[in-house]
Amino acid sequence: MRAHAHAQTQTQTRTARERPVQTRFHPGMDGRLVFDRQPVLIYWELTQACDLACKHCRAEAIPRRHPLELSTPEAKRLLKELREFGDPLPHVVMTGGDVMHRPDLFQLIDFAVGLGLPVSVAPSGTNRLTPEVIREFKALGVQSMSLSLDGSDAQKHDEFRGVPGCFDWTLQAARAILEADIPLQINTLVTAETLDDLPQIYKLMKELDIARWSLFFLVQVGRGKTLQPITPAQAERLFHQLYEWAKEAPFAIKTTEAMHFRRVAYQRMRLEGLSPQEIGQTSIGRGFGIRDGNGIMFISHLGEVYPSGFLPLSAGNVRKRSPVEIYRESELFRSLRDPKGFKGKCRRCEFNGICGGSRARAYAATGDPLESDPLCAYLPRGAEVILS
Repeated sequence: MRAHAHAQTQTQTRTARERPVQTRFHPGMDGRLVFDRQPVLIYWELTQACDLACKHCRAEAIPRRHPLELSTPEAKRLLKELREFGDPLPHVVMTGGDVMHRPDLFQLIDFAVGLGLPVSVAPSGTNRLTPEVIREFKALGVQSMSLSLDGSDAQKHDEFRGVPGCFDWTLQAARAILEADIPLQINTLVTAETLDDLPQIYKLMKELDIARWSLFFLVQVGRGKTLQPITPAQAERLFHQLYEWAKEAPFAIKTTEAMHFRRVAYQRMRLEGLSPQEIGQTSIGRGFGIRDGNGIMFISHLGEVYPSGFLPLSAGNVRKRSPVEIYRESELFRSLRDPKGFKGKCRRCEFNGICGGSRARAYAATGDPLESDPLCAYLPRGAEVILS
Protein backbone atom coordinates (compact mmCIF):
# COMPACT_ATOMS: atom_id res chain seq x y z
CA MET A 1 0.00 0.00 0.00
CA ARG A 2 1.33 3.42 -0.86
CA ALA A 3 2.25 5.60 2.12
CA HIS A 4 -0.23 8.39 1.37
CA ALA A 5 -3.17 6.01 1.04
CA HIS A 6 -2.16 4.30 4.25
CA ALA A 7 -1.87 7.62 6.07
CA GLN A 8 -5.31 8.73 4.87
CA THR A 9 -6.86 5.42 5.94
CA GLN A 10 -5.26 5.69 9.37
CA THR A 11 -6.51 9.25 9.72
CA GLN A 12 -10.08 8.18 8.98
CA THR A 13 -10.06 5.18 11.33
CA ARG A 14 -8.46 7.02 14.24
CA THR A 15 -10.55 10.19 14.13
CA ALA A 16 -11.94 9.52 17.59
CA ARG A 17 -8.53 8.60 18.98
CA GLU A 18 -6.33 11.46 17.81
CA ARG A 19 -6.82 15.19 18.03
CA PRO A 20 -5.87 16.61 14.61
CA VAL A 21 -2.99 19.06 14.66
CA GLN A 22 -4.09 22.34 13.11
CA THR A 23 -1.36 23.51 10.74
CA ARG A 24 -1.26 26.21 8.14
CA PHE A 25 0.30 24.21 5.32
CA HIS A 26 1.59 26.24 2.39
CA PRO A 27 2.20 24.62 -1.02
CA GLY A 28 5.81 24.49 -2.06
CA MET A 29 8.96 24.18 -0.01
CA ASP A 30 9.40 27.95 0.44
CA GLY A 31 6.25 28.31 2.56
CA ARG A 32 6.94 28.41 6.31
CA LEU A 33 4.73 26.93 8.98
CA VAL A 34 4.79 29.41 11.83
CA PHE A 35 2.82 29.04 15.07
CA ASP A 36 3.29 32.57 16.37
CA ARG A 37 -0.04 33.09 18.17
CA GLN A 38 -0.38 29.93 20.20
CA PRO A 39 1.47 26.64 20.63
CA VAL A 40 -0.06 23.39 19.51
CA LEU A 41 1.25 21.54 22.57
CA ILE A 42 2.08 22.81 26.05
CA TYR A 43 4.07 20.38 28.18
CA TRP A 44 3.59 21.25 31.84
CA GLU A 45 5.97 19.60 34.29
CA LEU A 46 3.78 19.45 37.39
CA THR A 47 6.54 18.08 39.59
CA GLN A 48 10.11 16.84 39.50
CA ALA A 49 9.33 14.01 41.92
CA CYS A 50 9.42 10.44 40.61
CA ASP A 51 9.95 6.93 41.98
CA LEU A 52 12.09 5.87 39.02
CA ALA A 53 15.78 6.56 38.31
CA CYS A 54 15.85 6.61 34.51
CA LYS A 55 19.24 6.79 32.84
CA HIS A 56 18.09 9.40 30.34
CA CYS A 57 15.85 11.54 32.56
CA ARG A 58 15.66 15.04 31.13
CA ALA A 59 14.29 16.38 34.41
CA GLU A 60 16.90 14.67 36.59
CA ALA A 61 13.94 13.66 38.73
CA ILE A 62 14.19 13.43 42.50
CA PRO A 63 12.33 11.26 45.04
CA ARG A 64 10.41 14.13 46.68
CA ARG A 65 8.61 17.22 45.46
CA HIS A 66 10.49 20.50 45.26
CA PRO A 67 9.30 22.95 47.95
CA LEU A 68 9.02 25.76 45.39
CA GLU A 69 6.74 23.94 42.95
CA LEU A 70 3.81 25.96 41.69
CA SER A 71 1.13 25.83 44.39
CA THR A 72 -2.44 24.79 43.64
CA PRO A 73 -3.66 28.43 43.41
CA GLU A 74 -0.68 29.30 41.17
CA ALA A 75 -1.37 26.27 39.00
CA LYS A 76 -5.02 27.25 38.57
CA ARG A 77 -4.04 30.81 37.70
CA LEU A 78 -1.64 29.41 35.10
CA LEU A 79 -4.40 27.32 33.54
CA LYS A 80 -6.63 30.39 33.29
CA GLU A 81 -3.82 32.25 31.55
CA LEU A 82 -3.27 29.38 29.10
CA ARG A 83 -6.94 29.69 28.16
CA GLU A 84 -6.13 33.23 26.97
CA PHE A 85 -4.19 31.87 24.00
CA GLY A 86 -7.61 31.58 22.36
CA ASP A 87 -8.75 29.25 19.62
CA PRO A 88 -7.48 26.84 18.54
CA LEU A 89 -6.68 26.12 22.18
CA PRO A 90 -3.32 24.48 22.89
CA HIS A 91 -3.33 20.89 24.09
CA VAL A 92 -1.96 20.71 27.65
CA VAL A 93 0.15 17.65 28.45
CA MET A 94 0.64 17.21 32.20
CA THR A 95 3.97 15.52 32.78
CA GLY A 96 6.84 15.27 35.28
CA GLY A 97 8.75 13.72 37.02
CA ASP A 98 5.66 11.71 37.76
CA VAL A 99 2.34 13.54 37.87
CA MET A 100 1.12 10.98 40.40
CA HIS A 101 3.23 12.73 43.04
CA ARG A 102 0.96 15.80 42.89
CA PRO A 103 -1.82 15.36 45.48
CA ASP A 104 -3.91 17.96 43.62
CA LEU A 105 -3.55 16.21 40.24
CA PHE A 106 -7.22 15.29 39.83
CA GLN A 107 -8.24 18.76 40.98
CA LEU A 108 -6.02 20.41 38.38
CA ILE A 109 -7.24 18.14 35.59
CA ASP A 110 -10.86 18.86 36.52
CA PHE A 111 -10.16 22.60 36.60
CA ALA A 112 -8.39 22.58 33.23
CA VAL A 113 -11.11 20.54 31.52
CA GLY A 114 -13.70 22.87 33.02
CA LEU A 115 -11.93 25.76 31.30
CA GLY A 116 -12.24 23.92 27.98
CA LEU A 117 -8.56 23.05 27.70
CA PRO A 118 -7.73 19.71 26.05
CA VAL A 119 -5.71 17.71 28.58
CA SER A 120 -3.47 14.66 28.30
CA VAL A 121 -1.46 12.99 31.05
CA ALA A 122 2.03 11.46 30.91
CA PRO A 123 2.59 9.50 34.15
CA SER A 124 5.50 7.22 34.98
CA GLY A 125 4.99 3.48 34.65
CA THR A 126 4.94 2.60 38.34
CA ASN A 127 2.61 0.75 40.70
CA ARG A 128 0.97 4.08 41.55
CA LEU A 129 -0.80 3.92 38.16
CA THR A 130 -3.64 1.59 39.14
CA PRO A 131 -6.78 0.76 37.12
CA GLU A 132 -8.77 2.88 39.61
CA VAL A 133 -6.58 5.91 38.91
CA ILE A 134 -6.89 5.36 35.17
CA ARG A 135 -10.68 5.17 35.37
CA GLU A 136 -10.65 8.46 37.27
CA PHE A 137 -8.61 10.03 34.45
CA LYS A 138 -11.29 8.86 32.03
CA ALA A 139 -14.10 10.25 34.18
CA LEU A 140 -12.38 13.62 34.40
CA GLY A 141 -12.14 13.92 30.61
CA VAL A 142 -8.46 13.22 29.93
CA GLN A 143 -8.17 12.98 26.13
CA SER A 144 -5.12 10.72 25.95
CA MET A 145 -2.27 9.26 27.97
CA SER A 146 1.32 8.28 27.28
CA LEU A 147 3.67 5.70 28.75
CA SER A 148 7.30 4.89 28.02
CA LEU A 149 8.78 1.58 26.90
CA ASP A 150 12.50 1.58 26.22
CA GLY A 151 13.04 -2.14 25.86
CA SER A 152 11.24 -5.13 24.40
CA ASP A 153 11.53 -7.13 27.62
CA ALA A 154 11.76 -6.53 31.34
CA GLN A 155 15.54 -6.81 31.53
CA LYS A 156 16.16 -4.15 28.88
CA HIS A 157 13.44 -1.74 29.98
CA ASP A 158 14.01 -2.00 33.73
CA GLU A 159 17.73 -1.43 33.27
CA PHE A 160 16.96 1.94 31.67
CA ARG A 161 14.33 2.85 34.25
CA GLY A 162 16.38 1.81 37.27
CA VAL A 163 13.58 -0.03 39.09
CA PRO A 164 12.78 -3.78 38.80
CA GLY A 165 9.16 -4.46 37.84
CA CYS A 166 8.72 -1.26 35.83
CA PHE A 167 8.23 -3.15 32.54
CA ASP A 168 5.38 -5.23 33.94
CA TRP A 169 3.76 -2.23 35.62
CA THR A 170 3.89 -0.32 32.34
CA LEU A 171 2.24 -3.11 30.33
CA GLN A 172 -0.43 -3.56 33.01
CA ALA A 173 -1.14 0.18 32.95
CA ALA A 174 -1.22 0.18 29.14
CA ARG A 175 -3.88 -2.52 29.10
CA ALA A 176 -5.90 -0.70 31.76
CA ILE A 177 -5.70 2.54 29.75
CA LEU A 178 -6.94 0.78 26.64
CA GLU A 179 -9.71 -0.95 28.59
CA ALA A 180 -10.80 2.49 29.81
CA ASP A 181 -10.97 3.58 26.15
CA ILE A 182 -8.32 6.27 26.55
CA PRO A 183 -6.10 6.76 23.48
CA LEU A 184 -2.56 5.68 24.35
CA GLN A 185 0.79 6.87 23.06
CA ILE A 186 3.91 4.83 23.75
CA ASN A 187 7.22 6.69 23.91
CA THR A 188 10.51 4.94 23.14
CA LEU A 189 14.00 6.34 23.53
CA VAL A 190 16.34 6.09 20.55
CA THR A 191 20.01 5.79 21.51
CA ALA A 192 22.97 3.69 20.50
CA GLU A 193 21.90 1.34 23.31
CA THR A 194 18.30 0.88 22.14
CA LEU A 195 18.73 1.00 18.36
CA ASP A 196 19.09 -2.74 17.75
CA ASP A 197 16.06 -3.48 19.94
CA LEU A 198 13.68 -1.20 18.04
CA PRO A 199 12.36 -3.93 15.67
CA GLN A 200 11.39 -6.04 18.70
CA ILE A 201 9.79 -3.04 20.40
CA TYR A 202 7.85 -2.40 17.19
CA LYS A 203 6.53 -5.97 17.30
CA LEU A 204 5.43 -5.37 20.89
CA MET A 205 3.67 -2.17 19.82
CA LYS A 206 1.66 -4.10 17.23
CA GLU A 207 0.32 -6.34 20.00
CA LEU A 208 -1.20 -3.29 21.72
CA ASP A 209 -4.08 -1.20 20.40
CA ILE A 210 -2.19 2.08 20.74
CA ALA A 211 -2.93 5.32 18.91
CA ARG A 212 0.64 6.46 18.40
CA TRP A 213 4.25 5.34 18.79
CA SER A 214 6.61 8.24 19.37
CA LEU A 215 10.35 7.68 19.13
CA PHE A 216 12.34 10.13 21.25
CA PHE A 217 15.78 10.66 19.75
CA LEU A 218 18.30 11.30 22.50
CA VAL A 219 19.25 14.86 23.33
CA GLN A 220 22.18 14.84 25.74
CA VAL A 221 20.66 16.86 28.56
CA GLY A 222 20.00 15.92 32.17
CA ARG A 223 21.02 12.35 32.91
CA GLY A 224 21.01 11.68 29.17
CA LYS A 225 24.49 13.20 28.98
CA THR A 226 25.86 9.78 29.94
CA LEU A 227 24.22 7.99 26.99
CA GLN A 228 25.40 7.75 23.41
CA PRO A 229 23.30 9.04 20.49
CA ILE A 230 23.03 7.19 17.21
CA THR A 231 24.99 8.53 14.25
CA PRO A 232 23.52 10.64 11.43
CA ALA A 233 23.85 7.69 9.03
CA GLN A 234 22.03 5.40 11.47
CA ALA A 235 19.30 8.01 11.91
CA GLU A 236 18.83 8.27 8.16
CA ARG A 237 18.46 4.51 7.81
CA LEU A 238 16.05 4.42 10.74
CA PHE A 239 13.89 7.14 9.18
CA HIS A 240 13.42 5.03 6.08
CA GLN A 241 12.59 2.01 8.23
CA LEU A 242 10.03 4.04 10.20
CA TYR A 243 8.45 5.17 6.95
CA GLU A 244 8.09 1.55 5.86
CA TRP A 245 6.65 0.55 9.22
CA ALA A 246 4.17 3.43 9.01
CA LYS A 247 2.68 1.86 5.86
CA GLU A 248 1.59 -1.24 7.75
CA ALA A 249 1.26 -0.15 11.37
CA PRO A 250 -2.27 0.13 12.82
CA PHE A 251 -1.08 3.24 14.70
CA ALA A 252 0.63 6.52 13.86
CA ILE A 253 4.41 6.77 14.07
CA LYS A 254 6.12 10.04 14.92
CA THR A 255 9.53 11.23 16.04
CA THR A 256 10.44 13.65 18.82
CA GLU A 257 13.57 15.80 18.48
CA ALA A 258 14.16 14.22 15.07
CA MET A 259 12.24 16.61 12.85
CA HIS A 260 14.22 15.54 9.80
CA PHE A 261 12.08 12.40 9.60
CA ARG A 262 9.58 14.78 7.98
CA ARG A 263 12.08 15.50 5.22
CA VAL A 264 12.51 11.78 4.49
CA ALA A 265 8.72 11.24 4.54
CA TYR A 266 8.19 14.26 2.28
CA GLN A 267 10.77 13.03 -0.23
CA ARG A 268 9.33 9.52 -0.23
CA MET A 269 5.75 10.73 -0.68
CA ARG A 270 6.72 13.09 -3.49
CA LEU A 271 8.36 10.13 -5.27
CA GLU A 272 5.07 8.27 -4.83
CA GLY A 273 3.22 11.07 -6.62
CA LEU A 274 1.68 13.15 -3.84
CA SER A 275 1.40 16.91 -4.16
CA PRO A 276 2.59 19.15 -1.29
CA GLN A 277 -1.05 19.84 -0.43
CA GLU A 278 -1.84 16.12 -0.25
CA ILE A 279 1.23 15.49 1.89
CA GLY A 280 0.06 18.21 4.26
CA GLN A 281 -3.09 16.23 4.98
CA THR A 282 -1.28 13.07 6.05
CA SER A 283 -0.56 12.28 9.71
CA ILE A 284 3.09 13.23 9.16
CA GLY A 285 2.26 16.35 7.19
CA ARG A 286 0.02 17.69 9.92
CA GLY A 287 3.08 17.95 12.14
CA PHE A 288 5.14 19.97 9.67
CA GLY A 289 6.85 22.98 11.24
CA ILE A 290 6.17 22.01 14.84
CA ARG A 291 9.41 22.08 16.84
CA ASP A 292 11.01 23.60 19.93
CA GLY A 293 9.52 27.08 20.38
CA ASN A 294 7.35 26.87 17.26
CA GLY A 295 4.16 25.12 18.28
CA ILE A 296 5.82 23.72 21.42
CA MET A 297 6.12 25.31 24.86
CA PHE A 298 7.33 23.74 28.10
CA ILE A 299 6.56 25.00 31.62
CA SER A 300 8.70 23.66 34.45
CA HIS A 301 7.59 22.75 37.96
CA LEU A 302 9.03 26.10 39.09
CA GLY A 303 7.17 28.05 36.42
CA GLU A 304 10.08 28.61 34.03
CA VAL A 305 9.04 28.69 30.36
CA TYR A 306 11.24 26.85 27.88
CA PRO A 307 10.89 26.20 24.13
CA SER A 308 10.82 22.48 25.01
CA GLY A 309 11.74 20.22 27.88
CA PHE A 310 14.99 19.36 26.11
CA LEU A 311 16.03 23.00 25.55
CA PRO A 312 16.79 24.42 29.02
CA LEU A 313 16.84 28.11 28.08
CA SER A 314 14.26 30.09 30.04
CA ALA A 315 12.32 32.88 28.34
CA GLY A 316 10.60 33.93 31.55
CA ASN A 317 8.63 32.68 34.53
CA VAL A 318 4.85 32.42 34.77
CA ARG A 319 5.01 33.79 38.31
CA LYS A 320 6.17 37.11 36.86
CA ARG A 321 4.89 37.21 33.28
CA SER A 322 1.98 35.86 31.26
CA PRO A 323 2.82 32.62 29.41
CA VAL A 324 0.95 34.04 26.41
CA GLU A 325 3.23 37.08 26.34
CA ILE A 326 6.33 34.92 26.81
CA TYR A 327 5.41 32.63 23.93
CA ARG A 328 4.42 35.41 21.54
CA GLU A 329 6.90 38.15 22.37
CA SER A 330 10.09 36.76 23.93
CA GLU A 331 13.18 37.12 21.79
CA LEU A 332 14.07 33.44 22.28
CA PHE A 333 10.76 32.08 21.03
CA ARG A 334 10.60 34.55 18.14
CA SER A 335 14.09 33.57 16.98
CA LEU A 336 13.23 29.86 17.06
CA ARG A 337 10.22 30.48 14.82
CA ASP A 338 12.34 32.05 12.05
CA PRO A 339 14.42 29.56 10.01
CA LYS A 340 16.10 32.49 8.24
CA GLY A 341 18.00 33.06 11.46
CA PHE A 342 19.30 29.49 11.70
CA LYS A 343 22.97 28.84 11.11
CA GLY A 344 25.03 26.38 9.12
CA LYS A 345 23.31 23.96 6.81
CA CYS A 346 19.97 24.32 8.64
CA ARG A 347 19.83 27.90 7.35
CA ARG A 348 20.47 26.81 3.75
CA CYS A 349 18.28 23.73 3.81
CA GLU A 350 15.25 23.80 1.52
CA PHE A 351 13.35 21.75 4.11
CA ASN A 352 13.88 24.07 7.07
CA GLY A 353 10.26 25.22 6.99
CA ILE A 354 8.74 21.79 7.55
CA CYS A 355 11.68 20.49 9.61
CA GLY A 356 13.87 23.13 11.21
CA GLY A 357 15.96 20.55 13.02
CA SER A 358 16.16 19.94 16.73
CA ARG A 359 16.93 23.28 18.32
CA ALA A 360 17.47 21.41 21.59
CA ARG A 361 20.14 19.13 20.11
CA ALA A 362 21.84 22.08 18.46
CA TYR A 363 22.00 23.82 21.83
CA ALA A 364 23.23 20.70 23.65
CA ALA A 365 26.00 20.23 21.08
CA THR A 366 27.10 23.84 20.52
CA GLY A 367 25.54 26.10 23.15
CA ASP A 368 23.61 27.90 20.39
CA PRO A 369 19.99 26.87 19.69
CA LEU A 370 20.17 28.40 16.20
CA GLU A 371 23.04 26.20 15.04
CA SER A 372 22.64 23.11 12.84
CA ASP A 373 21.23 19.88 14.21
CA PRO A 374 24.24 17.52 14.31
CA LEU A 375 22.07 14.40 13.88
CA CYS A 376 20.96 15.33 10.36
CA ALA A 377 22.80 13.62 7.50
CA TYR A 378 21.11 15.58 4.69
CA LEU A 379 23.25 17.61 2.29
CA PRO A 380 21.37 20.79 1.30
CA ARG A 381 22.54 23.06 -1.47
CA GLY A 382 26.12 24.18 -0.84
CA ALA A 383 26.56 22.34 2.44
CA GLU A 384 29.07 19.67 3.39
CA VAL A 385 28.41 16.71 5.65
CA ILE A 386 30.36 13.67 6.78
CA LEU A 387 28.38 10.51 7.38
CA SER A 388 29.72 8.38 10.20
